Amino acid sequence: MQLDQPLSDKEFNELDQFLLSDRCGDDGMTMDSLHGYLTALVIGPDTIPLSEWLPRVWGASPDDAPKFKTEKEFERIVGLIARFMNEIAITFEAAPKEFEPLFCEYEWEGRSVMDGEAWAWGFWEGMNLRPASWEPIRSSDIAPLLRPIYLLGAEEIEEEELELVDDPVKCHKLTVQIEAAIPEIHRFWLPYRKSAIATIQRETPKVGRNDLCACGSGKKFKKCCGADPVVH
Repeated sequence: MQLDQPLSDKEFNELDQFLLSDRCGDDGMTMDSLHGYLTALVIGPDTIPLSEWLPRVWGASPDDAPKFKTEKEFERIVGLIARFMNEIAITFEAAPKEFEPLFCEYEWEGRSVMDGEAWAWGFWEGMNLRPASWEPIRSSDIAPLLRPIYLLGAEEIEEEELELVDDPVKCHKLTVQIEAAIPEIHRFWLPYRKSAIATIQRETPKVGRNDLCACGSGKKFKKCCGADPVVH
């Protein structure tokens, strides 16, 4: 599988359907939240190994990891996620001005509004993998750029802040602010990072059956996600 190839529409839909299926838990990520999550990993201060960030895609607990039918299916889905991530990295590397967050858009009272809540939640989850590493930007001149991400994406906000996100128009305005903020956040962390593209390529090796499972269970792959399905 070529990691530098963007997902086709068919592959995008394949990954989307898998994430929405009963195979994945209610706390797992959808395509828009996954896009936000991967964006935070790509442009943030640290290069985080796949074995650390992948389990959160499935849910908050290791028990949320889907039971893959075969090793081939595991490699297929993780490969699609890795290519989705690499597509983001390549965009920031080659044409950062062309980056577009994957926001939902819908009609509300006769106007089109964008909903960045799921995307912002994913980005916020990516930040919280290494909260200490994100501290420099929180104390920088561009710290206010994180506020719309926090308001739409944090699990909890202050009671007095609820009125800032209590209708679709307000959320739309915050979503627009997020889109404008991402290039600045990317520029802030550039001196801290090496090329993210090569890193992602190294972080998606073929999984051996005797390797530890990437879901974070601590078990060998062949005894966990790579186990043959039980036929009843």
